[in-house]
Amino acid sequence: MPVLFYGDPHRNFDPLFDAVAQHRPEHVVIAGDMDLQRPFREVLARVIAQDVQCWWILGNHDCTDAAQYDFLFDDYPEGNLGNRVVNMPCRDGALSVAGLGGIYRGRVWYPIAGKKPVFHRREDLVAVTRPHVRWRKGLPLRQRDTIFPEDHDILSALKCDVLVSHEAPSCHEYGTDEIDRLGRDMGAKLLVHGHMHHPYRGHSKFGTPVRGLDGAEVFVVSPADIAGS
Repeated sequence: MPVLFYGDPHRNFDPLFDAVAQHRPEHVVIAGDMDLQRPFREVLARVIAQDVQCWWILGNHDCTDAAQYDFLFDDYPEGNLGNRVVNMPCRDGALSVAGLGGIYRGRVWYPIAGKKPVFHRREDLVAVTRPHVRWRKGLPLRQRDTIFPEDHDILSALKCDVLVSHEAPSCHEYGTDEIDRLGRDMGAKLLVHGHMHHPYRGHSKFGTPVRGLDGAEVFVVSPADIAGS
């Protein structure tokens, strides 16, 4: 069975439900921007009921308010693929999939403009954030979906078959070399990203195949696809 990747839903999950019924995957990976108005388990109940393991990364529309944040992190934390690699068994083998959630922001790090990081770790930003601005004694809510250099550090020490990110690699007009380098360091054979709502195929500067997803677009990958790449 394949692994099904799903582009930014923005509350539109009907194409995902149809694709799960058609392809019967064992795993679903959502590339951010769910924009949830109800808890994750309620929204994805039809998928979870079919014993499909659901995974997600953060987009830039998943921490707009506390409710959206809690609908993910309180309701379905085990599905958070951010900053880790998960081995996903399939009928014809297995895929190791890693996740880099969130987006780059100038307040912390905006490599798209070639700027050096302002803060390397989350604790560095928290240390200079006034107590009344902190959210739940930590990062401000608006920074909970921000990519920090430490995220790249964590992932670059790991290996995967597929790296799924919200931000795009450099083959996209608004992408960055940093995603290219991360994919190379992790030995990824495929990069999948959302955010741009632009369906396309390309390659990173290091030759890694790239698949950009449209909003609510389904992309199916099997271990055989990766083995043949």
